[in-house]
Parts: sequence; C-alpha cells; structure tokens
Amino acid sequence: MTHIAPQPGIMDIALYEGGAAHVKGMSNVTKLSSNENPLGPSPKAIEAMQAAVAQMHRYPSSDHASLRGAIGDVYGLPAEQIICGAGSDEIIAFLCQAYAGPGDEVLFTEHGFAMYRISALAAGATPVEVRERERVTDVDALIEGCTDRTRLVFIANPNNPTGTMISTAELARLADGIPKQAILVLDGAYAEYVEGYDAGASLVASRDNVVMTRTFSKIYGLGGARVGWGYAPKPIIDVLNRIRGPFNLSSTALAAAEAAVRDTAYTEHCRKENATWRSWLAEALAELGIPSDTSCANFILARFASAQEAESCDAYLQSRGLIVRRVAGYKLPAALRMTVGDEASCRALAAAVKDFKDTHS
Repeated sequence: MTHIAPQPGIMDIALYEGGAAHVKGMSNVTKLSSNENPLGPSPKAIEAMQAAVAQMHRYPSSDHASLRGAIGDVYGLPAEQIICGAGSDEIIAFLCQAYAGPGDEVLFTEHGFAMYRISALAAGATPVEVRERERVTDVDALIEGCTDRTRLVFIANPNNPTGTMISTAELARLADGIPKQAILVLDGAYAEYVEGYDAGASLVASRDNVVMTRTFSKIYGLGGARVGWGYAPKPIIDVLNRIRGPFNLSSTALAAAEAAVRDTAYTEHCRKENATWRSWLAEALAELGIPSDTSCANFILARFASAQEAESCDAYLQSRGLIVRRVAGYKLPAALRMTVGDEASCRALAAAVKDFKDTHS
C-alpha cells in the first residue's frame, strides 16, 4: 500500500476538457468549439513571431517590460500594475495560490469557467458555487454567498458559456459588497468583443480589492501561443510576481502578443466581423425555434427543448463536419455553445441545424 498521496483537494479535480477538434473518420472539419478567432491572428503578430524564432536560443525577458508597456499604451494602464502569464489561466492560478488555501473559500457562479474550481482545489481551498439568475450573474447571490472565509470571488464578464454580462455599476456594487478580506477577480477574456467596455479597469484603479484578467487567446487569435495578463493594485501585483516563474512566457509568444495588441485596426476589424455574424447566427437559430440569450462574446449559447435534442443535434452536426461544444458540464445539458465563425462557417452551421430540425421534427 502506497503512502504517497497528493495534497487534499487535488483528487477532487475533474480534468479540464478543451473543445473537440476532430471527428472520427473525417479529415476536413470546421471547429466551432473553443471560441477561437476564425480570422486568425494579426499578420503583424505572425511576422513578429517568425522574426523572434531566430533568437530562440536566448532566454526570454523575465519582466515582460516590452509587452506590459504595449498593453499599457493601448489600454491606458500603468505598466507597473500589469502581470503577464501563460494565458489568463495562469493568472487565475497565481491568485488562488497566493490568496487562498485550506480553510478558505473561493466563490464563482454556477455556469462559471471551470478553471475557477480547478485552481481553488489545487490551492487546497474550498470552491463555492453561487446561483445565477436566468444564466446571468446575480450580484446579490454572490454577496450573500460570502463568509468570513471568502478570499476570492471570480466572475467572467461577459460570461462563458452563457455570453451574458452585467453592467459596470453592478460590478461596482459587487466590489463594494464583498468582505474586506476578499478580492473580486473580473475575468475579461471576452471583453474586447464589447465596444466601449473597459472590463472593470476603472474599478481596479479606484479600489484596492479588484483584479482584472485578460487573454490573447480570443480576439487576438493567439490561443496556441498562451499569453494572458492581469491588471491589479500594485501590492497584489507585487505578491503575484513573487510566485510567477521568471521565464513563464516564451520570447516568440511575447513578440507575437506585443505586435497583436498594437495592431488596433485589426482588432477592430475582428470585433466588427464577430458582431455582424453573431447577430446573423442568433437570428438564424431563433427562426428555427432555437433561442439564445443576447451574447456579448464570440459565441452563442443555443438552447434546445431538452438534453436529448441538444445531444442529437450535436451528433448530427458532427456528421456534417461541424464541431460545437456540449456544455452539460457547466450545468446546461440542453444547450450547445457555438463559436461565431466566419461567414461560410456560420452559414454552414445554420443550414445544418435547419436540416437537423427538418429531419427530427
């Protein structure tokens, strides 16, 4: 009998499953399961990454000063209050590692991103799930869910996989309503898809208990490069940098991200294309009797009459080479999350769903 055992909480973690990318027996598929940018990254980001390859024998920057400066320039934020990580996932993990442990609680909403629970358990903390109201973050429920053991409160705004969001005024009410020892973490992975939304940056600037996380994996099209960042009060940044590995981002990833964030014209192009085809796809599905909440992100949560219908539709779409995401693991068994693709992908998806409805009615 072995005496070797992991820390408490580790074996309670259900392995994270990314969106499927393959259909057995098919070589040509359309992947709409991981909320990736169908237009890909900025050509300037590709060029910058290719140029950086020649210096791969050198260690990357350990302070990410150039990328933090670029983020600061584009978003109007102080670079010394920015931290970069291997995707926003790593920033989330840093926060749990630094501020939550055995006996502490980490709050998130019932349809919230899976990494909140995983990172809390990995730190030995207790994950606490709080109800939403019709797939929308419920500020009152979160405040009521807090105790003297609450250390972190995570919400994604817009949320994944629902696509819904709450106002900055509601975010401020939440920041002011949580216990004094707790940090509110605003996950802004999809914030760039909302025109004029600062993802909570103004709340970080005016309070000492709010952190904002962001990613280069969505609108910037750099999911494969693994780059994310956080903006927080300086004392929290100082804490997180103490546990961040000195070379947690590669030189190629740093170069690509810096070029991507500075190419604001390309980002705006991607935002507009997504808005156009998101509206088109939502309307096309609604005409087929498949409702969805107004999405503020780059996907649509299509709601079916039952879990069985959602699963049957998913299977049918796969037979047509279209991969979407089942979200039963997010307590939404009767829904499918569909990434907004390019025009051809959206038209193909709507046509396939129509054929499914026609043959299964």
